[in-house]
Amino acid sequence: MTSAEDLRATVADQLTRARARSAALTDAVDDDDLVRQHSKLMSPLVWDLAHIGNQEELWLVRDVGGRDPVRSDIDELYDAFKHARAARPELPLLGPGEARGYVREVRDKVFDVLERTPLEGARLLDGAFAFGMIVQHEQQHDETMLATHQLRAGAPVLHAPPPPPGGPVGPPEVLVPGGPFTMGTSTEAWALDNERPAHQVVTAPFLIDTTPVTNGAYTEFIADGGYRDPRWWSPTGWEHVQSAGLTAPRFWSRSGDAWHRRAFGVTAPLDPAQPVVHVCFHEAEAYARWAGKRLPTEVEWEKAARFDPATGRSLRYPWGDDDPTPEHANLGQRHLSPAPVGAYPKGVSPLGVHQLVGDVWEWTSSDFRGYAGFEVFPYAEYSQVFFGGDHKVLRGGSFGTDPVAVRATFRNWDYPIRRQVFAGFRCARDASPEVARGAVEG
Repeated sequence: MTSAEDLRATVADQLTRARARSAALTDAVDDDDLVRQHSKLMSPLVWDLAHIGNQEELWLVRDVGGRDPVRSDIDELYDAFKHARAARPELPLLGPGEARGYVREVRDKVFDVLERTPLEGARLLDGAFAFGMIVQHEQQHDETMLATHQLRAGAPVLHAPPPPPGGPVGPPEVLVPGGPFTMGTSTEAWALDNERPAHQVVTAPFLIDTTPVTNGAYTEFIADGGYRDPRWWSPTGWEHVQSAGLTAPRFWSRSGDAWHRRAFGVTAPLDPAQPVVHVCFHEAEAYARWAGKRLPTEVEWEKAARFDPATGRSLRYPWGDDDPTPEHANLGQRHLSPAPVGAYPKGVSPLGVHQLVGDVWEWTSSDFRGYAGFEVFPYAEYSQVFFGGDHKVLRGGSFGTDPVAVRATFRNWDYPIRRQVFAGFRCARDASPEVARGAVEG
């Protein structure tokens, strides 16, 4: 059992790591870039920075700490539900210097609250949940700011070493056996409300791709006229591809027979072994249909990621119960692109599926809904307001997702037309009775 002092040290370390990343993402550009809106889909970077501080003030300074407000006059400006992203540049936002001063003042108070607060006795305090929620919130906005950097025009300002090389991955598909498994969690201390509760789900046997779909495989879909053939698209998807004029993943360009991709201000030849990124749900669904497959449901995705056939137990991560390390997965903005498939053999699931966590968020076919027994905690605006058929579930995290903000139970969601997210996909298909029977007999 973790002592209160060890838990405080963990929280302090995670808060410090998150703030260092926020600072790196905002210090990388000048004040003009901080206040500019680089895309109508995104907030100005300076809004994200002050919003991070405001959420920290609301939950940790005022609620957990019971302290007087630092800046109650700005609450409405940084309420994500009061103002659409496209309208935020017109608000009287804190300037860069003021925003930096505000988040520093809030953080100083938070460290004092952390030292003085018993991390037990209330649901927000048990296991330091409120602190973990705020750490994850900051890291989620850091990934959002990273996406803003990708949309930003101009010379590159972010730098990182290339990801490790790829390696062997085995057969192209893996059979996932039918039967029950435990989905979700009731024990992960910092799991958010939509990941809860743990519950048993029964699946039929199915096949899932060993790796995410690669750039090289996706170019075959394009070369075969995939964007021009309505057979592969749902009616909604075909309408979108025509109205938006889609012909390739976002940030791709073609010069003769060669494809290039622009990433954080650098245009380079497409690496055919890297997972495809910046595709919307409709593109993923069309590719899967063209390939004679489909997208996995999120139940199937999680079973492939967590189920250990040797024990029947659901693991915390594909590789086991240990927290991620750089050898397990491409997380935490250590690199600025997905890694080639096969780059993380230590992260493979017991069933033999690669790169389920990190590299690219993976679209599933599932709508975002609460599990049976879902309970709002601690506020409806985190998950519940997004439930329904408008949002599709993504799983697994990307190269821009911090390890603290992703688990094999973690659920992301977005509109099916969105391409600014670091999203790719892998395919699945039903297992024929012969294939399923052969696996059992084998």
